Amino acid sequence: QLQLVESGGGLVQPGGSLRLSCVASGFTLDAYAIGWVHQAPGKERQGVSCINPSGDFANYLDSVKGRFTISRDNAKNAVYLEMNNLQPEDTGVYTCAALYDRHCILWAGEYWGQGTQVTVSS
Repeated sequence: QLQLVESGGGLVQPGGSLRLSCVASGFTLDAYAIGWVHQAPGKERQGVSCINPSGDFANYLDSVKGRFTISRDNAKNAVYLEMNNLQPEDTGVYTCAALYDRHCILWAGEYWGQGTQVTVSS
């Protein structure tokens, strides 16, 4: 049973914060770069952020720089996405993926989670 499970989504007002979690079972995350992908309603999926296996490098979509922070705790087999100052355009499903590319350059996922819903509305 190899899987990633996301949690932490919910309904928040603009300006609010959420912390998403991505936890692996059946394999260890420390060998993988982990990416977070966002799919807004009616739109294509878009990579939001990626962190390398050791956690000493991360990248971000321009629209979330300064608002979102990705981190990992390999001892807990988990990756997190702290989302601050959330805006309505952040609404959608957030999914984590264990990538084949350890350097966060090629976004091809070996394992994918089921996604967690984030809704930002006043």
